[in-house]
Amino acid sequence: MSTTAPKTAPSADPIAAAQRVFKIAADGIQALSASLGAEFSAAIETLGTAKGRIIVSGMGKSAHVARKIAATLASTGTPAHFVHAAEASHGDLGMIANDDAVIALSNSGETPELADLIEYTRRFGIKLIAITSKRNSSLGTAADVVLALPPTPEACPLGLAPTTSTTLMISLGDAIAVALMERRGFTADEYKVFHPGGKLGRRLLKVKDLMHGATELPLVQPTSSMPDTILVMTQKTFGIAGVIENGKLAGVVTDGDLRRHMQNGLLDKTAADIMSKTPRTTNGNTMAQEALRLMNEWKVACLFVVEDGAPVGIIRLHDILRAGAA
Repeated sequence: MSTTAPKTAPSADPIAAAQRVFKIAADGIQALSASLGAEFSAAIETLGTAKGRIIVSGMGKSAHVARKIAATLASTGTPAHFVHAAEASHGDLGMIANDDAVIALSNSGETPELADLIEYTRRFGIKLIAITSKRNSSLGTAADVVLALPPTPEACPLGLAPTTSTTLMISLGDAIAVALMERRGFTADEYKVFHPGGKLGRRLLKVKDLMHGATELPLVQPTSSMPDTILVMTQKTFGIAGVIENGKLAGVVTDGDLRRHMQNGLLDKTAADIMSKTPRTTNGNTMAQEALRLMNEWKVACLFVVEDGAPVGIIRLHDILRAGAA
């Protein structure tokens, strides 16, 4: 008896399958964009004026999308929390307060596990926003605002697995998060507060986050002798000295300045005699990435950080690279 496994039909072209999925998703997103109107504006007003948090809930694949939407909202300045629809009926409704607003996701709008959550919001007057493809469903008719998904086919060849519908939900969640960000005037500084770690946090570092402070500054007076100036440069190890006049940065003495005057009686001169009178500077609120770009453009290894012309810090190219802000 032969033990050879029966041959199976060759699989469909995977690239063609993927392109079909992308095409259906792209068509769906375009239809979703075209369908936006007064209800989307009403949803943003409802969410933007909520005194409490935004609660996002769903079941099955919609629950995964809901969790992602809640995370995006929370990281972009809108306090949000995910509550699983199945767990809501077993005590998690207690996480939802009267000042909160709820976003409930269900493609069919008839998800049984959402029933208790819907009833809870109606009972206590909690604003409910529905994301569903069925406006006249149980969820749609109960909600204060309905964000209806346009009629689009699922990319699954059986038309069963949530594919296009979840893509539209995610896209709509992103649109809500961005609209709320812009409504609040959410800034990069605030974003950094919520993203202190990882590449995102490092990209948002400012010069003031990395600079060496006032006690480390290599500073001399215009009348300082060159032996004293060189001593300060050696002790502070930045390869530069700032020349201070009336509390302002009047110039800098660099290793290059020392070399250029080596044959001209260097040790008999003062800092003012050889300093560069147009020093390159930055300020504490400059993004570290921008400071690095300036250093590369100006071909310098460090910059004095000034406020109203007075030096308050110094930052080196290596400080920025070491912090991973490049």
